[in-house]
Amino acid sequence: MYFKKIGVIGGGTMGQGICEMLAAKGLDVLLVEENSDKLNHAYSMIETSLDKQLEKWAITQAEKKLILSRIQKVTHFAELGSCDMVIETISEDLNAKREVFTQLDQVCPSNIILASNTSTLSLTEIAGGTMYPERVIGMHFIYPVSRIDLVEIIRGLKTSDSTFDNTKRFVEEVVEKRGIMVYESPGFVTSRIICILINEALHVLGEGVATAEDIDDSMRVGYQFQYGPLEMADRFGLDSVLAALERMFREFGELKYRPSFVLKKMVRAGNLGVKTGEGFFKYDKDGDRI
Repeated sequence: MYFKKIGVIGGGTMGQGICEMLAAKGLDVLLVEENSDKLNHAYSMIETSLDKQLEKWAITQAEKKLILSRIQKVTHFAELGSCDMVIETISEDLNAKREVFTQLDQVCPSNIILASNTSTLSLTEIAGGTMYPERVIGMHFIYPVSRIDLVEIIRGLKTSDSTFDNTKRFVEEVVEKRGIMVYESPGFVTSRIICILINEALHVLGEGVATAEDIDDSMRVGYQFQYGPLEMADRFGLDSVLAALERMFREFGELKYRPSFVLKKMVRAGNLGVKTGEGFFKYDKDGDRI
């Protein structure tokens, strides 16, 4: 398969990162959101991200303009029929994802790969409502997309070998990241392990063993993590971490996946991390720690 134009559904944090990364690699991107307000917000956040790189001399003004010119804002799924691959990045809601894939089934030719950026959901279930489940695959990018050179490629029960091979080639040759194959399991590899780490850090915080700052510093400095587990949770979104842990707790039935009460309290209070400006730490509108 030849990859030139990629559709991205969902303009949240992950969708923005994937769009920016694909456009920077020279691909044309169709960014889809449910309304023009959300679409314009996503586009402005991508521009903000590029401006921050511009300030650090990581890119030039010309490169910024070129990247933005490759991203086309779209509100109708029908336009995705011309894409070589479509990546869905909406919130972790199984029914919503199934609905998206059912719509994609109607507008995308049967040879086009339909990928989901889900971090915990079953690809077999997502593909269950489509006519061609063999072309549905998981492609889990990790935040921040531009800086993490790893993608989990998840096979559903009916994902074909050709779909997997073409997806792996896309990941490794086109976007130049390391692709690892994962057989379907709740949380896959990265989410399953990192959520346990975050949950244990939350238990340590709840028991008063150390402050949030010191817990994060111990892992960031002591074990060379880019972010400590609590800031990591803030950046993922505390509601997303809670949803992932609850899903794994239901699937596995093991106590180690039971979400910390501290996490539940934070979500109930609406302190979701970077997206609301406050979680375990405070953040400015650009997502930088205050």
